[in-house]
Amino acid sequence: MMDNLRAAANNVVLKVILALIVGSFVLTGVGDYLIRGSGDYAAKVNGQEISRAQLEQAVQNERNRQQEMLGENFSALAANEGYMQQLRKQALSQLIDDTLIDQFARNLGLNISDEQVKQAIFSVPAFQTNNRFDNEKYLAQVQQLGLTPDVYAQLLRKQLVTQQLVRGLGGSNFQLPQEIDNLVAIAAQDRTIRTATIDLDARAKTQTASDDEIQNFYNQNSSRYLAPEQFKVSYIMLDAAAIMDKISVDSAAVSSYYEQHKSEFTQPERRKYSIIQLKNEADAKAVLEQLHKGADFAALAKEKSTDIVSRRNGGDLGWMDGNSTVDEIKQANLQQKGQLSDVVKSSVGYLIVRLDDIQVQRVRSLDEVRGDLGDKVKREKALDEFYAQQQKLSEAASNDNESLVSAEKASGIKARQTDWFTRDNIPAALDFPQVKQAILNGTLTGENGAPGSNSDVINVDGDRAFVLRISEHKPEATQPLDKVRDQVVQAIKRQKAEQQARVDAEKILADLKQGKNDTLTAAGLSFSAPRVMSSVGRGDVMSEAVFSLPHPQKDKVSYGIAQDQVGNIVIVALDNVKARELEAAQKKQFAAQIEQSALATLFDSLIANLHDEAKIKLGDAAQDAQ
Repeated sequence: MMDNLRAAANNVVLKVILALIVGSFVLTGVGDYLIRGSGDYAAKVNGQEISRAQLEQAVQNERNRQQEMLGENFSALAANEGYMQQLRKQALSQLIDDTLIDQFARNLGLNISDEQVKQAIFSVPAFQTNNRFDNEKYLAQVQQLGLTPDVYAQLLRKQLVTQQLVRGLGGSNFQLPQEIDNLVAIAAQDRTIRTATIDLDARAKTQTASDDEIQNFYNQNSSRYLAPEQFKVSYIMLDAAAIMDKISVDSAAVSSYYEQHKSEFTQPERRKYSIIQLKNEADAKAVLEQLHKGADFAALAKEKSTDIVSRRNGGDLGWMDGNSTVDEIKQANLQQKGQLSDVVKSSVGYLIVRLDDIQVQRVRSLDEVRGDLGDKVKREKALDEFYAQQQKLSEAASNDNESLVSAEKASGIKARQTDWFTRDNIPAALDFPQVKQAILNGTLTGENGAPGSNSDVINVDGDRAFVLRISEHKPEATQPLDKVRDQVVQAIKRQKAEQQARVDAEKILADLKQGKNDTLTAAGLSFSAPRVMSSVGRGDVMSEAVFSLPHPQKDKVSYGIAQDQVGNIVIVALDNVKARELEAAQKKQFAAQIEQSALATLFDSLIANLHDEAKIKLGDAAQDAQ
């Protein structure tokens, strides 16, 4: 990816484009890449702290990922206390692993520069429009991930360092070609199977559940029936756009601003160039000779230039000032309109450059800029008022931390109140990463459902700001049996059905292995038509069970038991195992998977060793993850 980007950056036109966007990118994109923790910590790894905020953000990111992947089914998992504790535990474990890897990489001297991070961001396809980096798309995509540009850049930096480390491990872990061939021959198989399925839903309908069974199951599995954590939030929102609608700007204010900032309206000298790019010097000299004889520049550019972008416009690069003019064009040292350069050597071949036009430096008149300037003055006044109100709001919310009454008076804005909501259905008005983190990280929550403290001002997208307090809070709690009785009954029936199905399947399996094939018919079951499962690109949930069955003996069948994607018990008949012939590309891909698996094992061993040697201390914020 990085090599491709470096190659593309040698293109003259792309250099011009990068020169134009890099300034705004630095201002609005990657900053100092710092995440600052707050409050008590989750863990200390060799003295390096993992904050509560980092843990809560990691948990929230994993919740969002699983919710997007599982859709409506995630709600059932989120209601399970054991599952959510496991999710928190895994998030903390991953943060500790990441910290250990980061420390190990730094000890090895591995480092990723700011420039490498920036170039990696430039090369992400999701951040591009027409194969060019799109800063607005980048910021929108990062926000959609629930991250800030700084946090995304830091995560990307860690990923790049880890990739460096993995490449280093890969260089020390190799297998001979013959070993790879042998592994491929063993692992690449087609297996012909038939299946007979015991339908658990049908069997569950015939089961019963007594009152004692219901009570006992509920007592033993109460964590399945948790009511999710709930919040009510009061909040005040400042909106710069609403402030701007109330501001008016007269002509005198525009004129005054113009006089005070006249230097901003100085347009530097700009020059308009066209180029023809050739592969070698001989071709370039031949084209230059044609141009000196009167040939049409645009026609030759369209016919002969190897620059695919500019040749469509007859070589035209458009207007450029000194900062956006690339070195190859500056080397031509053209001073007069229509002047042709000699052949200029560049990183992508040879150039012929023509200076098409010159716009001298000038100061744009007030009349030229009045329309845009009026909007700018209005925006600046609105922002000044916006920040002034933020300051008042912050002071009032801090001085009176028991309610938002003082904050309402200071801002002149009535606080709004939400209805009850959970982590998974945050109201749209509050659905911003910074606001969600403040609500969910536990620092604003009162004890025993009491109101919490006021937040500080939370800025969102640069044009909105919030102060909020959690007015009511309900922690996760087990729902009473009378509310979940139907769910408990269904779970018991399903459990009984599965237990009985497994017993029946084992009996049928024993008879089949003894050649008693009529036992399957007696149970009201029959095998399906044969189908082939391949070990290459496995996707079926029964793959593990099917490919663990022993090879059938000659003229015999190998039998086993599996479960399908909905949990039904499946009796499997393995009729045939055939080595799969792979094409060269498939063999290469399969070998890569085997090597990747070996590398993953090596990486896991490294993590285990780092854990053994590390000093890891868990903090208060980690207690819920234990």
